[in-house]
Amino acid sequence: MDIDLGGRVALVTGASKGIGKAIATSFAAAGASVMLSSRKQDALEAAAAEITGETAVFAANAGDPDAAEACVEATVDRFGGIDILVNNAATNPYAGRSIDIDLPRYDKTLEVNLRGPLVWSNRAWHRSMKERPGSAIINIASIGAFSAASGIGIYNMTKAALIHQTRLLANELAPTTRVNAVAPGLIKTDMARALWEPNEATLGARTPLGRIGEPADIANAALFLASDLASWITGETIVVDGGSTLRSGG
Repeated sequence: MDIDLGGRVALVTGASKGIGKAIATSFAAAGASVMLSSRKQDALEAAAAEITGETAVFAANAGDPDAAEACVEATVDRFGGIDILVNNAATNPYAGRSIDIDLPRYDKTLEVNLRGPLVWSNRAWHRSMKERPGSAIINIASIGAFSAASGIGIYNMTKAALIHQTRLLANELAPTTRVNAVAPGLIKTDMARALWEPNEATLGARTPLGRIGEPADIANAALFLASDLASWITGETIVVDGGSTLRSGG
């Protein structure tokens, strides 16, 4: 069954590469007008040039509320409104024991990964989405939210909180706007390169479905949640991990 997003407007953060770019690509292919946002203008322009469909770009730091507001305004000015918001942008500036993190990197992780999605949702909903029944917010979380593994624990903590924030907003913004999350497993992105590149074959073999994930795997889930096929789903988190949590106890 083909998914049709014709006539809808999507705003995707962290859209210049990886999961965000794949989501923007799938939305545009389904007929949506897509605003791509990330920090670097040149990277955005390069990504948009590879996407077939109606797109625009706006450089914005996902952790900056003023930048979020400016991007939302630019999207409404360009396309007439916002029907779909994907909060994909994230950061992980620290690796190590949670107890040892310094406050600047702790604050930065929360600023982008947790406060950011709330701010973008706030700006997009009040500016446009509350007037557009059937609108949807999709937050990109992580299967790390379901474990207490050390190493990237603060990142995982923000993703666990993002899942709860998803449920809160789903309750508050209904019935006009659905709010759901996708929790990816290990995906072949630049951000996760240090995790997968040295041991890709081994990691894939440990996964029930025999491989690690591609950005398109997450884009497919986001496309479903953005569409009318998911019109009676809100407050949920879809795990897309090739079955890896089945063997990890997550």
